[in-house]
Amino acid sequence: MRARLRGLGRTLRTPLRAWRSPRARWPKRIAAALAVLLVVPLVTAAVSLRINYAGDIEDGTRTRSRDAIWLGHAWVDGRKKDADLDAFAERIRGTGIRDLYVHAGPLEHDGTLPAARYPRARWLIDAVHRTIPGVRVHAWLGDELATEGPEGLRLERAASRVAVVRSAKQILDAGFDGVHFDLEPLHSGDRDYLSLLDDLRVLTRARDVPLSVAAHQIDPLPALHSVAGALTGHPKWWSQAFFAEVARRVDQIAVMSYDTAMPLESLYGGYVAQQTTLALEVTPRDTDLLMGLPFYYEEDMSHHGHAETVAAAVRGTRLGLGRTDRDRERFGVAIYVDFAAREGDWTAYREGWGCVTAGC
Repeated sequence: MRARLRGLGRTLRTPLRAWRSPRARWPKRIAAALAVLLVVPLVTAAVSLRINYAGDIEDGTRTRSRDAIWLGHAWVDGRKKDADLDAFAERIRGTGIRDLYVHAGPLEHDGTLPAARYPRARWLIDAVHRTIPGVRVHAWLGDELATEGPEGLRLERAASRVAVVRSAKQILDAGFDGVHFDLEPLHSGDRDYLSLLDDLRVLTRARDVPLSVAAHQIDPLPALHSVAGALTGHPKWWSQAFFAEVARRVDQIAVMSYDTAMPLESLYGGYVAQQTTLALEVTPRDTDLLMGLPFYYEEDMSHHGHAETVAAAVRGTRLGLGRTDRDRERFGVAIYVDFAAREGDWTAYREGWGCVTAGC
């Protein structure tokens, strides 16, 4: 055992001597510089987000009755019944929820949508209109894009875009009050996506129904999406300019302001405040801007449930709104998602943001 320890000591001393050698002067300087380049921006960003989460919330930064919620596929495939809708109606009564994004897809990779995917859509639409007057039922359609792998929907193909528009027409013919798209991973600057939105807008305007989309987060640092794309192949964020181009083409844009990898609640809230400001700066005043609330709990590299709380998201949203455009009317939050929500999530939403009537 002692011989092994002596051998281990010699093994450890060898690199230490090399590191102390005068010849290691430049490697040490380079290593120190790299450490500074990596650590200092991270510390600076964390401090900035923490400061962004501080301060007083402005009066009047509460629901404008333009909130939305993503609902799972069970609402259109036969699993949900009248009693479920009655319970849901009671759940949202008195809150600012006006729009339901009901999962009616997914689309096929060629852009088509089998009608068998939403057999109970008519029941849901009629029941919502009867039970919760004034609430709109949108068809939530989406698919994986072939932007980072061989499989998925290819928007660069004109035939695929034409098929998506046909699917939207099909879903509106089924009676939905609007159509909501969530296509991921969608890279910043995708001109084919903008072309698709232009074509969809022609349809929705002719039908006098809203077109809405789920949007990626905006670069928290300039050109961060380009850096992330070069390093990982996954440019998570959109540029603020691309976000603006999308927002000009739709009636509603809902920022998926969750799955941020933030390790602390204060940093997450500061990040949401920053995202709110960035989005408000470029969203047209005639477009509804909605900030996402995480009504789910996960623990992985991209989402720390103890940090990404509804309370932090609501506070961050109100801080960003108050600092940037407190009186903006076309603004709200979007709840993700009904089937993973816990009672505390609903309480945080109602108490922090969503009540329009006393005692809701």
